[in-house]
Amino acid sequence: MSCDDLWYERNAIFKAAGYCFRSARGIQIFGNAGCRFDDEADVPLSARQRARVAESLASERRLGCGP
Repeated sequence: MSCDDLWYERNAIFKAAGYCFRSARGIQIFGNAGCRFDDEADVPLSARQRARVAESLASERRLGCGP
C-alpha cells in the first residue's frame, strides 16, 4: 500500500467512528459533518480497529510517509 492508501484507510476508520478532523487534508477528504469526538483517544474503536490503526501507522513510519 502507498502512503496515501495507508493514510486514507486509517482515517476512514476514525471518520466512521465520529472523529472530528483538524488537518486541512482530513477535513477536505472526509469533512466533519456529524463528528462527535475531538480527541483520537476518545473515539470508540474496537480492539480490532485500534490494531488496524496501529498497523497502518507502523507501515507509514516504515515507508517514511509524511505527516
